[in-house]
Amino acid sequence: MTNSFDAPVDALVSSRSFICVRGAREHNLKNVDVDLPRDQLVVFTGVSGSGKSSLAFGTIYAEAQRRYLESVSPYARRLFNQMPVPAVASIEGLPPAVALQQQRGGSSGRSTVGSVTTLSNLLRMLYSRAGTYPKGMPQLEAESFSPNTPMGACPRCHGLGSIYDVTEKTLVPDDTLTIRQRAVAAWPTAWQGQNLRDILITRGVDVDTPWKNLPQKTRDWILYTEETPTEPVYPGRTHAEVLAAIKRGDPADYNGTFTGARRYVLQTFTKSQSAKMRARAASFMVGSVCPLCNGQRLNPDALKVTFGGQNIAEFSAHPLKHIAQALSEILPSLSAETAVGIAAEGIVSALIDRIAVLLDLGLGYLQLSRSVQTLSPGEYQRLRLGTQIRSNLFGVVYVLDEPSSGLHPVDTQALLRALDGLLKAGNSLLVVEHNPDVIRQAQWLVDVGPAAGEHGGQVLYSGATEGLKNIQESQTRRYLFDKPTPRLHPPRKPEHFLTLAHVTWNNLQDLTVSLPLGVLVAVTGVSGSGKSSLIEQALVSILSRALGQSVPVEENEGNEGGFDLARENAPKGCVASGLDAVRRLVVIDQKPIGRTPRSNLATYTGLFDQIRQLFAATPEAKKRKFDAGWFSFNVAKGRCPKCEGVGSVMVELLFLPSVYAPCPECHGSRYKSDVLAVTFRGKTIADILAMSVDEACDFFAEESSLAHGFQTLKDGGLGYLRLGQPATELSGGEAQRVKLATELQKRRSGHILYVLDEPTTGLHPADVDRLLKQLQALVNQNSSVVLAEHNMRLVAACDWVIDMGPGAGEEGGQIVASGTPDDVSMNPDSRTAPFLAQYVN
Repeated sequence: MTNSFDAPVDALVSSRSFICVRGAREHNLKNVDVDLPRDQLVVFTGVSGSGKSSLAFGTIYAEAQRRYLESVSPYARRLFNQMPVPAVASIEGLPPAVALQQQRGGSSGRSTVGSVTTLSNLLRMLYSRAGTYPKGMPQLEAESFSPNTPMGACPRCHGLGSIYDVTEKTLVPDDTLTIRQRAVAAWPTAWQGQNLRDILITRGVDVDTPWKNLPQKTRDWILYTEETPTEPVYPGRTHAEVLAAIKRGDPADYNGTFTGARRYVLQTFTKSQSAKMRARAASFMVGSVCPLCNGQRLNPDALKVTFGGQNIAEFSAHPLKHIAQALSEILPSLSAETAVGIAAEGIVSALIDRIAVLLDLGLGYLQLSRSVQTLSPGEYQRLRLGTQIRSNLFGVVYVLDEPSSGLHPVDTQALLRALDGLLKAGNSLLVVEHNPDVIRQAQWLVDVGPAAGEHGGQVLYSGATEGLKNIQESQTRRYLFDKPTPRLHPPRKPEHFLTLAHVTWNNLQDLTVSLPLGVLVAVTGVSGSGKSSLIEQALVSILSRALGQSVPVEENEGNEGGFDLARENAPKGCVASGLDAVRRLVVIDQKPIGRTPRSNLATYTGLFDQIRQLFAATPEAKKRKFDAGWFSFNVAKGRCPKCEGVGSVMVELLFLPSVYAPCPECHGSRYKSDVLAVTFRGKTIADILAMSVDEACDFFAEESSLAHGFQTLKDGGLGYLRLGQPATELSGGEAQRVKLATELQKRRSGHILYVLDEPTTGLHPADVDRLLKQLQALVNQNSSVVLAEHNMRLVAACDWVIDMGPGAGEEGGQIVASGTPDDVSMNPDSRTAPFLAQYVN
């Protein structure tokens, strides 16, 4: 009989219920071999860009998905968003996997908390089977209580709850302008707009009279007519010259078709394939509550059915904790002696049980009707986590992407309890995480590094958490085991205060807040306390208007009413004092720096423009008469005609993920061979795009402006990114740091107020230290920085803290404490204080 110790190592590991990864080469992983225990909490750590997600998601989860999809029909396979096949030699012992990532996927503006958690399905069934119907009304099916179905949607607003149209004020914002001066702002700005103005001249409209002086009948026809007359067009002539040409019988340059401003806006909004064009059209529209359903989105019959005295829209508008309480009070009164009573009792019990999980995750302040698009990534991930806990799956590997992201330390404790519940149900957890409080709970730790990009991709340690103490290369080690270091300098004292009064938005009700200027300010509070409502939305909206700036618009794909904060549905409030101390507002968010692979770090920062100028100034470029445009992969004259500057071609495989291969003509360089013949200090323009920021720092060290720009990016921990790396490959945290570095490169005059929302999202503690240096640099440039934040290490290093709360939702929205970190850490009413005290005392 063979002794077990004589068996191959891989066989031994597998027999102990390990997931055995061999030869992982995805992205920057360097032929990684690692063994991960099943049925345990395994945490992946490492600096941002080290390769953690490439191992957990790009390799392990991608392979699990590939194996699962091989078991389904080819037709069904096409319905999945398939991940690329991972570059890995083998993975043994891999159970089925479920990924809980932070992005919202393809959720539309109609997706709600109720639909994501499937609670709305149960509620619709409850109203259908056990609701109180008006006398004589037949029973409605569950679909009739959904605003997303033809049977349930309000026929007037089609289930949106609002109707959208234009007004003369939105179409013509400045009525002192003439039509020639583009008074009708909603019309196109290019040739088509000029064409419409020329048609009006032919029709006898005086385009040189101020809009407000034109007859009302003429104005109404221009804006609202549904007619589309075709008229002869004589471009570039005055009204008198056009009349003379018509009288003489001169042939027109062409015939043009007129479109009224309203018709143009509505057609563009509903039919344009361009997101930019639709957004522009939306900017001329205003929303109002649907008069038929009063914003409740459902047809009149569905709204007549009640349960517990409320219709389904009213019931769904309550916070989850109130719904659970109401159902618990109703449950004992339900009769189990009838079929209806039995059905109602079962549905109500199921609703109470499912909501209880979400309450334990700290989400009791959310409403079933709340749009998914308004949730933070952390809230969305916890919703999905709560749904999985109730699914009672067994033997599954859950792969989670920073589940503590966006969580206050208080809420992190609830998260850990939820993860423990999944483990006890017989599942395995693979968690990518930066939060030391979560990492310390790991039963098995995998530290990836030592640095980012090509300097990472290695497993520095895999084993029990305590063992990481001895790994000198690990950048995670000191943040887990060393005591926090006290701040070196006392907090700055505010120069002035910016006071907002009567702030009303979400759970903020008639709030007055004073923001200190000239310092680094952190706004804290439990998840849902009102931090983002105050800083990212109310402050930005109110201050933008006061400064005369345009209000940043939240671009949500699929948000069918994405009409920004600029009009009726906007935070209320005013700047009471301190406005004269602020010259400009700058929002640095985590939105992508570009939505296509053509946008990248080099183009966004403007550094690529300078690089192209250097190439255009070389003797070879001058000899060939190449200007800077020849070195842009977005301009036809220099880019490869085969791939049009993309560098790759896509091969679509019907039942498998699409494959991208290097362009056969330019071999991935993006450029024509003539352009690649021009070099700058021995490098082609394609070579430059292939460089990392670290390499570019060294290469352009003698070019002062470029050297400063690349050094700023490097200081922000982005040295591992390639200059030509598509923007679509960057995480939200990376995009935000690119924006921050771009701001630091600028030479702005006057006092700037910078607003950031949870800038530490996706950052390793070592990267948080780099971020802090950049934020301090902004303050040192005579600016103010305000950020909503949960990371207590960063909060402790700020000059001023405003703590929101005391609770979430309707229990929040108030300022609990305001002052220096030391002051707030000693406030007995603050739920943040005990966690902050660990870093300031």
